[in-house]
Amino acid sequence: MKIREVVITPIAFADPPLLNSAGVHEPWALRSIVEVITEDGVSGLGESYGDQGHLNLLNVVARQLTGLDVFATNALRAKVSDVLGGASNSDKHGLTGQITAEGTVDRVLSPFEVACLDVQGKILGRPVSDLLGGAVRSEVPYSAYLFYKWAGHPGGPDDEWGEALDPDGIVAQARKMIDEYGFGSIKLKGGVFPPEQEVEAVRALKEAFPHHPLRIDPNAAWTPETSVRVASELAGVLEYFEDPTPGIPGMAEVAAKAEIPLATNMCVVAFEHLPESVALNAVQVVLSDHHYWGGLNRSRELAAICRTFGIGLSMHSNSHLGISLAAMTHLAAATPNLGFACDTHYPWNAADDVVMPGVLSFVDGAIPVPTTPGLGVELDRDKLALLHENYLSCGIRQRDDTGYMQRFEPGYERKRPRW
Repeated sequence: MKIREVVITPIAFADPPLLNSAGVHEPWALRSIVEVITEDGVSGLGESYGDQGHLNLLNVVARQLTGLDVFATNALRAKVSDVLGGASNSDKHGLTGQITAEGTVDRVLSPFEVACLDVQGKILGRPVSDLLGGAVRSEVPYSAYLFYKWAGHPGGPDDEWGEALDPDGIVAQARKMIDEYGFGSIKLKGGVFPPEQEVEAVRALKEAFPHHPLRIDPNAAWTPETSVRVASELAGVLEYFEDPTPGIPGMAEVAAKAEIPLATNMCVVAFEHLPESVALNAVQVVLSDHHYWGGLNRSRELAAICRTFGIGLSMHSNSHLGISLAAMTHLAAATPNLGFACDTHYPWNAADDVVMPGVLSFVDGAIPVPTTPGLGVELDRDKLALLHENYLSCGIRQRDDTGYMQRFEPGYERKRPRW
């Protein structure tokens, strides 16, 4: 079952003006859709980032994958590493931490590995979760992912979510999301306003949803001293405290004084970061993300390491569509020690999904695990063509939250920590 062809299609889909410590989301989010096609005509799907630098690396590697066996994922990673030759990628937002040469290999590998697993499942007649050891849960819970946001992009109409710039707006956003999707836990993206305002929003959420576990993620916008103070104020309110301050040493300083477990998807984002983090007890929960941990099998390796050292496991999300959601769901279903509801941006972007409807649906805040062969999702060719046209016409080739914010606030600068 050898690879005959790899097709990569860059796409763009509408994104609301969601605020974070780097700035604000642009009107278009970029992704890439990967199709791996075997000599027998069996095809598999993967989804990844769409920034130009990453897309260039995907294309360079894709040309070298023909002839590889779709079951030989170790050989696949070796080929990716060999082709990249130690190259390191970068981004303009820094929301997923430092990208090293090893991390670049894993980020490029991931969509190809997921697509190969999709093919494997179709050949064997088994869902991807079975290829990962079998599902230990029949549905995967996800969390309501809240953002401070403008009512709409400047110069455009208000979107359906409206403005959320204070505690009342955040609570209203949570209520809408929970009413529509049934989520049983809540995460607030912070790092936008002074910590006192964001603490007030968390407390308002606790009052409105007293039985929902809560999290806040300021994306390293706070100093260790500020982080310790906020941790003290929100002790007993948060289930975990995500990336309050930059770096492993900074997180360790906070962890030594905080009663709340610290979580990360910024300071531990590659296997090479784990030894120092474990030695310093810097984080108590790792947010895995198969898009930059090297795909589904290497994410299971991460889960085993976390289990060994008593580190909790959750799942990170970036703006994504249904192929990624399906892969996340299969991985989460087959990871016994995933102890928290997963993050997902999907409600913000679901209207532009690139897969055929009917497979991925939220039931009481959870996605039932697909049981058909492979990932269980099928590409919507018409939607793919439309989203590719969006990519060609939107004019955006690299995500730049800071640059977009500076169009409207010229004095704005990305600063971590800011408070």
